[in-house]
Amino acid sequence: MTDFCELVLTCADQKEADKIVTALLEKRLIACARQTPVSSRYWWKGKIESDNEVLILMESQEHLFDKIEAEVVKLHSYETPGLYMKPMKRVSKKAAQWLEEETK
Repeated sequence: MTDFCELVLTCADQKEADKIVTALLEKRLIACARQTPVSSRYWWKGKIESDNEVLILMESQEHLFDKIEAEVVKLHSYETPGLYMKPMKRVSKKAAQWLEEETK
């Protein structure tokens, strides 16, 4: 079985999230993306910041991470975009087949 993963990324706004998701889908680097508004608090340059962002959860394959990261860095407005990968321990057979077919 292929090593499937979920990727997590926050974006400045919906427009940026849509741009990144569309690029990744068109390049077949991800099979799916879910987007939702979130309120974020984080350390940045020595102080606590807070922003409204868009959280993206994406489904893909682990071996595509470097290509996904390169696209995110190219398209993202943040100086340091945080892209995180979580391995999927188990995936149902039909979902695994779909993920493999859609990410080439």
